[in-house]
Amino acid sequence: MERIKFSNQVDVSRIVHGVWRLSEWNMSKQDVIGLVEHCLALGIDTFDHADIYGNYSCEELFGNALADQPALNNRLKIITKCGIKLLSDKKPEHYIKHYDTGYDHIIASAENSLRYLKRDQIDVLLIHRPDPFMNPYETARAFSDLRDSGKVKEFGVSNFMPSQFSMLQSYLDFFLVTNQVELSPVTLDNFENGVIDQCLEQRFSPMAWSPLGGGSIFTAQTHRILTIKNVLHKIADQLNCSIDQLMYAWLMAHPSKIIPIVGTGKLERITKAAEAMNIQLSRQQWFEIWVAAQGVSVP
Repeated sequence: MERIKFSNQVDVSRIVHGVWRLSEWNMSKQDVIGLVEHCLALGIDTFDHADIYGNYSCEELFGNALADQPALNNRLKIITKCGIKLLSDKKPEHYIKHYDTGYDHIIASAENSLRYLKRDQIDVLLIHRPDPFMNPYETARAFSDLRDSGKVKEFGVSNFMPSQFSMLQSYLDFFLVTNQVELSPVTLDNFENGVIDQCLEQRFSPMAWSPLGGGSIFTAQTHRILTIKNVLHKIADQLNCSIDQLMYAWLMAHPSKIIPIVGTGKLERITKAAEAMNIQLSRQQWFEIWVAAQGVSVP
């Protein structure tokens, strides 16, 4: 499988597996190990986490499953996120959902992630959401200390607008390596608001969460979604693939080298996503999907 170089320290598989719903999959430890081994066999060695996933449980579920498999764990690249504080029975001190990108929280969250994941090092740590109360000096200091201590190799952000990305970058003496944002044929906002332009300008690859549009394409509840679905079916028939594979391929065809996050526990769907690497769209096919999503022809 193709790899994407984030830095001299970190490269990731072109497709990343996301464990946002791991706590909902009712998997045994052996099931999780089987999932990881299946991904590795396909060339997918990078897994996307966040401290809050599964009401603060997914990192621990994942780490506990791999606790007796340190050699397997060491083959994985781990991306995780911090900065959101949920209302949770596990966090009774939180009386409102809020953000915290302060020094103490970032350090504590990274150390918790390392403990839960049974690892000595995180490959990439992301700020999960833009924080209107961010003190970028404190955020940058936490990043620098985690980097200097060897606990985290590289850093990035998630859901940041270009101005927010540039603001945080200006406080760092090393580069942020990615911006994880929502991208799919259903959701085009980040193609149009400067996010992808910045990725191309700064020469880093974005990560795409919800690359299948949250499943909305399969239920097609609106005229717009039905129109996109019909076009996807037409082109999928031409390319002899499924529409979900076509949606992954459409993202990966983009020059910014978008990295889709595949968030499923079903092995056959992970396999299909990996096979999408081999699908080649023509420029006109790519634009046919773009026009269907826009609802109008290009000017």
